[in-house]
Amino acid sequence: MPFLKLWIHFVWSTKKREKIITKKLKPLLLDHIKTNAREKKIFIDTINCVEDHIHILVSLGTDQTVAKIVQLIKGESSHWANKEKIINGKFEWQDEYYAATVDDSAVEIVRSYIQNQEEHHHKRTFDEEYQTFIKGYSFPINQ
Repeated sequence: MPFLKLWIHFVWSTKKREKIITKKLKPLLLDHIKTNAREKKIFIDTINCVEDHIHILVSLGTDQTVAKIVQLIKGESSHWANKEKIINGKFEWQDEYYAATVDDSAVEIVRSYIQNQEEHHHKRTFDEEYQTFIKGYSFPINQ
């Protein structure tokens, strides 16, 4: 039996970073994502969102890839949201996403960061947060 412990911090935004995740929608969306993830054997440790983006801390399984997890969560949740007509108009996630590994020693810090998104975004916008991630991890930026 293989043993694997790989923590991945995922972040992605709504299409065009529209602020469509309302306070009413948020618990429905998060509950649906968690239920769908359990059905697909995706272990979500921590999840939270604000109006225009979502953060998820996942423990990767032995047969899972980053791309497949993103596809299963983003694709299914937007399909569900549109089928259920939970917003006026179309619910879409942006194609881009951020994913980075998290060392065991930093898991508690990432959990806290995800859990405190509302408070955090009173001080900093998603664009500022995203640029910090991109620069902090030295991701190449296509200009």
